[in-house]
Amino acid sequence: MTYANPRALALSLLVRCEHDRLYSNLALDTALRRNTLNDADRALLTRLFYGVIERKLTLDYIVGCLSSRPVAEIDTDTLVLLRIGLFQLRYMDRIPAHAALNETVALAPRRTRGFVNAVLRNYTRAADSIVLPAPGEQPLRYLSLTYSVPEELCARFLDAFGFARTDAILAASLSSPPLTLRVNTTKTTVEALCARLSAHGCTPEPAVHAKGAIRLRDGGNPTALPGFAEGEFFVQDEASVLCTEAIGAREGMTVLDICACPGSKSFGMAIDMNNSGTLRAYDLHKNKLSLITSGAQRLGLRCISVEARDGRSYDPALERCADRVLCDVPCSGYGVLAKKPEIRYKPLSLAAPLPDIQLAIAENACRYVKTGGVLLYSTCTLLPEENEQNVARFLSRHPEFSLCPFTAGDLEAPEGMLTLFPDAHGTDGFFMAKLVRND
Repeated sequence: MTYANPRALALSLLVRCEHDRLYSNLALDTALRRNTLNDADRALLTRLFYGVIERKLTLDYIVGCLSSRPVAEIDTDTLVLLRIGLFQLRYMDRIPAHAALNETVALAPRRTRGFVNAVLRNYTRAADSIVLPAPGEQPLRYLSLTYSVPEELCARFLDAFGFARTDAILAASLSSPPLTLRVNTTKTTVEALCARLSAHGCTPEPAVHAKGAIRLRDGGNPTALPGFAEGEFFVQDEASVLCTEAIGAREGMTVLDICACPGSKSFGMAIDMNNSGTLRAYDLHKNKLSLITSGAQRLGLRCISVEARDGRSYDPALERCADRVLCDVPCSGYGVLAKKPEIRYKPLSLAAPLPDIQLAIAENACRYVKTGGVLLYSTCTLLPEENEQNVARFLSRHPEFSLCPFTAGDLEAPEGMLTLFPDAHGTDGFFMAKLVRND
């Protein structure tokens, strides 16, 4: 179904996400491809869609303060429409209140139009009287409702990082991350690509920490940028760029990427290898391998081969074959809340089995590392049980490996481990540990 009205499209997408548990980025990308919208409407749709998902708990709290009915008794379609209206009224200063209210009410079916209109008009009169819990009195409830994060995840972050750091991490989860591009230096230079993007009307700036990346605040759709079709860059968060810098892949090496999809780290390592050597990209999900194949073809990276493989299954043919092995293991994803806002609502119980799976992958992959070679363990989460604690478990079982100090971009990790925080580093939340085989 196609829509010309970005608010109507946002309503349809958000209702589908509630019912079908869709991945937000994939749902939005599909909608943008299938619906003809001008640039302003595309921007409005994107802001409404991600903003309502990010602020869902806060918006529902406000609905509860304004509605004559308990939130639990409001049907999903109506509740989503109220969230859309309240998000515009509370967080989108450039939209006049009357426009936000009238356009939202117009989307309501006749049976609920009066209720939607009443709640939104109540907000315009009573907005200043809606007060969130105070951090000193109810810290968990304050964090949960201020940043729209379930209390159990807030409590886990508090336990790991304390209040001040948790407050900063969750605040960063509501920011709009820049578009970060890794430059394909086998085809162009950072300076040349920046000049090309500037001529296109973009404002590129150097990445904060990584050497081979640039940031665009006004990037828009990366596939429409000059240089994309020619393979001069690919999209990669700066944290991932730093990860590939840390592993130190070089020309002529044999490198294994154990959990490779969608492929950006494989691409980055192949570029660092100057497209010379052997890079084998493996992933459990065979249907995703085409992402790596097509990306490598566009970028002209011929040293990459792909294969479906469970990272926990041993292959004797790979014993001690690799100079570098990357284990970017499946994780809870709590470091990428700003880019995948629906992750914040996942029950913590779903993350409980992950440390054992991650450890099994690392223990299998370490058998492929040559003497003097490197195993890099990484995640895009901040939970210690998936990061530092898992590295400690690995080392207790594998004394032939030790942590190795490293530098990534302008960041140093003298103890061999580095955690990137969204608030402090301006990147995804990310963890990496560099281990060297000593025997």
